[in-house]
Amino acid sequence: MKRRQLIQYGGVSLLTALSAAWLGTIEPSRAQSGGTLQVKWLGHTCFLFSGGGERVLVNPFRTLGCTKGYRLPRVASDLTLISSQLYDEGAAENLPGNPDILFEPGVYEIGTTQFQGISLDHDRVGGRRFGRNVAWRWKQAGIDILHLGGAAGSIGIEEQILMGRPDLLLVPVGGGPKAYDPQEAMQAVRALRPKMVIPTHYLTQAADPATCDIVSVDDFLTLMGGNEVQRLKGDTLNLSAGSLPSEGTSVRVLKYRF
Repeated sequence: MKRRQLIQYGGVSLLTALSAAWLGTIEPSRAQSGGTLQVKWLGHTCFLFSGGGERVLVNPFRTLGCTKGYRLPRVASDLTLISSQLYDEGAAENLPGNPDILFEPGVYEIGTTQFQGISLDHDRVGGRRFGRNVAWRWKQAGIDILHLGGAAGSIGIEEQILMGRPDLLLVPVGGGPKAYDPQEAMQAVRALRPKMVIPTHYLTQAADPATCDIVSVDDFLTLMGGNEVQRLKGDTLNLSAGSLPSEGTSVRVLKYRF
C-alpha cells in the first residue's frame, strides 16, 4: 500500500486540526468545486465517487458473509480510502490502476484535495473487539462528503467538530456487532445534520444467511419517516451542490444491480 504523508493530526497538532474543523476544515481553495458528483454503490459500504477530475473508491471488500453475493468491486480509481482492515471494508489488493491508498486517521493532501480520516470505535466496547474505524471526510465537485465506514462507537464532541456538517453523509444502518443499528444511525444523523443521507451496511440478497447478522434498511427508513425519502431505481446518484436540499435532511436509497 502506498501511504501519503500525514500533515496534521494527533498530539499537540490535534488542536490545530480541531481549530481548522471548527472554521470549516476542508479549505475551499484546495477542494475541487462545481460540476457534478457521481456516487455509485458497489455493495455494502463500498462506493465510487467521480467528479471534479477525481475518482475516489471507498471500502472495497472481499465476498463473504454479508457481502457474499456482491461482485468484487474491482474498479479503477485515483485514490482508495479504507475504513478498517476487516474483510468487508479493507480489501485493497489487486485494484486496477495501482491507486494511492489511505487507511490511517490523519489529514492528507492528495493533489489539490484534502482528505481527513477521523477515528471511531468499530464496536461498542471501546474498540476492544474490532479495533478502530476510520471515517473519511473530503470535498469533491463542491460537495462536502463524510463516509462513516463501519462505525459503531458514538460520535463525541471532538469527532463532531472534525466532521462538521456534511452535505452528504454515508452512514451504516444495519447493526450487528460492528456498525450502527437503525437507532444509532438516526442519532448520528441528528448530531451531524447533513443535507443528504445515503444508508449503507444493511441486509440485502447478497448476504449469506448463515453468517450475516445485520438488518434491512427498512427500520432506518421508518425512523427517518419525517424526512424526504427516495428509493432510487439504480445504483448511481448524480449530485451538484445546487441540487442539495436547502433545509432539512433527505434520504436516498440506492439499488444494487444484482
